[in-house]
Amino acid sequence: MPFNSIRGQDKAIALLQDSIRNNRLASSYLFTGPEGVGKNLVALTLAKALNCEKSSFDACDECVSCQKIDKLNHPDLHLLGAVSGDNEDESEVIKIEAIRQLQREINLRPYEAKTKVFIINNAHQLTAEASNALLKILEEPPAHSLIILITAKPSLLFRTIISRCRILKFASLPRLELKEILKKEHHLPEDEAHFLASFCEGRIGFGLKMKDSAIFREKNTIIDGFSRYADSNYETSLPQDRATIRKHLNILSIWLRDIYLAKAGVQGEEIINFDRRYELSKLAKDYSFSDLDIAFKAVSDSLLYLEQNINTRLLLSNLRLALKG
Repeated sequence: MPFNSIRGQDKAIALLQDSIRNNRLASSYLFTGPEGVGKNLVALTLAKALNCEKSSFDACDECVSCQKIDKLNHPDLHLLGAVSGDNEDESEVIKIEAIRQLQREINLRPYEAKTKVFIINNAHQLTAEASNALLKILEEPPAHSLIILITAKPSLLFRTIISRCRILKFASLPRLELKEILKKEHHLPEDEAHFLASFCEGRIGFGLKMKDSAIFREKNTIIDGFSRYADSNYETSLPQDRATIRKHLNILSIWLRDIYLAKAGVQGEEIINFDRRYELSKLAKDYSFSDLDIAFKAVSDSLLYLEQNINTRLLLSNLRLALKG
């Protein structure tokens, strides 16, 4: 899609387009910000804009170059590292062999494009050796090339790498703005849009990806399964993969937060599980603040244990017992 179709990153896009118009584009960029806010989408659109056959400062999405980049099969577009999306279990490190291949490619003239573009996703996953090799490339990048590093964790990058890149910061949308986009442009019901905007923390890319999932129905099943009154048969359906368990724990954290707020007398838009607001009012009377503190700690401890080599079924069974009181 062209730049003007990307939501929520007007400032970063304006800076990039201004740099293109005035021939002041840097040779390397560092895109930072939360996962799912459009960093990768802007990087790909920038690659299209630089090589578009019809437009000078944007992507037309119609020419051969734009279409090849959309399909990720342009010979002058090179992607390194996994795209995180909503999976935050980043296990793929970027090794020195990948950077050596980048070095070989970047020193060759473009096959078809005006500018060769190298996008390094999850750049914080670079090994120390790979980081040092990349640093040498960033010191003297060849003409007709652009390197874009993308990360949600810039503090894990070498400072010397950061210093050689122009930094662009990407931010989440305000929750209410994302809610309105989901309602008006994607026709989600009020309660579902309200939950999703909060669950995704204003991250529009994550929200648009999740809108077609069953997360709204699933979250109620998860909440019911860990409640004090849950059917014991729920035990057989507990997930085992860590990514799903992490999602369950995040949903439980949100539920406990809502009970806490309801107990404190907070109502309206601040309640994330607004579809269950009447039940929350009842639970606020059943739980003491001390009960909620214990429950929060149980979920928090479970998230920490999840990062260790622990039996996940045992972890969730113990958590369920803790939350049932």
